[in-house]
Amino acid sequence: MRQFTLRLDRAYKRPLIYFGETNIKALLDTGAFYPIWTQPIHILARLNAVSCNKRISFSGFGGKTYGELYTLKNFSVGSLIFTEMDIIACSELKNPPAQFIFSATMFQRLVYQIDDKNHTFKVNIPQDESNIRRLKIIEAKNGSFDVFCQSA
Repeated sequence: MRQFTLRLDRAYKRPLIYFGETNIKALLDTGAFYPIWTQPIHILARLNAVSCNKRISFSGFGGKTYGELYTLKNFSVGSLIFTEMDIIACSELKNPPAQFIFSATMFQRLVYQIDDKNHTFKVNIPQDESNIRRLKIIEAKNGSFDVFCQSA
């Protein structure tokens, strides 16, 4: 089993990590279904995001809200590499704690631990899973959206 560990922000009471070379902050939200970008789109463009020209309604932030679907190309978190990762850009959250909200679906079929005492986020990648992943948000026939994350 391969693993990596990221440091959590000691000053924040919820699991908040810094990642990447640009010091972007991400809130680990194990109850979230969709990965969410909470800041203006021009910042997201620096991460090589491509618009899918699709408006999505979803539940979150205390009710129903809307966002735009984007795909990040070659996005990484620790040693996980997302070759294509769909996210929803939604700037309706007032004073978000981070630019990104990482959803539990990003870590499907992986073993992860949020260690609040030692301020770490540890991810174990089982032998039958790859560190190269693809996360897609797909519209179902009934108009709702599903999230699929798989090893490449």
